[in-house]
Amino acid sequence: MFARLADALDPRHDVIDTMDLLVQAAVRHTAAVEAGIVLADMEGTLHVVGSTSERTSDVEEMELGIEQGPCLDSYRMGMVVDTPDLNEARQRWPEFVQIAEQRGFRAGYAVPLTLRGQHLGAVNLFFDRVHGFTDQDAAVAQALAQFATIGIIQRRALADRADRASQLQHALDSRVVIEQAKGALAFQRNVPIDEAFTLLRGHARSTGTRLHDVAEQIVNQRIDI
Repeated sequence: MFARLADALDPRHDVIDTMDLLVQAAVRHTAAVEAGIVLADMEGTLHVVGSTSERTSDVEEMELGIEQGPCLDSYRMGMVVDTPDLNEARQRWPEFVQIAEQRGFRAGYAVPLTLRGQHLGAVNLFFDRVHGFTDQDAAVAQALAQFATIGIIQRRALADRADRASQLQHALDSRVVIEQAKGALAFQRNVPIDEAFTLLRGHARSTGTRLHDVAEQIVNQRIDI
């Protein structure tokens, strides 16, 4: 997996594909049931750029909307936010805890994407039981966060400020197209959104094509998968 991630750090790879690989690795190699990644734009506003499911995206988007939760705190402080029991954090994040528990999450582990004082975003792992993760899970999460940070820094080092803003906008635009393609596939195949994304991701990987490009072809009805 780390070898695949190293390949994904190539600047020619799309950042959306790299972030998707990272969240998939997080749930495959830890006890987390879901994972998500948020990145900050040039103004410091966070955006969801990777998630393993719709419920994760919903929770992350709501967390950013209400401006409370572990991922947000991890980004702001540049520190790991370990929440082995979300219920015990109810006083700290009352709205977030209610939202997360309604989605079936009981614990969380947020790791900042930070390097030399630069706060780029955060990786958030979700668990369906309290005290459900180990020191090994924490180590894997932090290693994945370091990979994500290196990849983002590497891309930003190759561009000036205007280009960096353009790259993030491209990532956000790609997410929009991917969401449209997921909806189209779900309708065509009469399957849940998560299953539609699995089909989309599987086709992209089997053909060596970027997620954005496959999604664009689906939206424009140029391919049928």
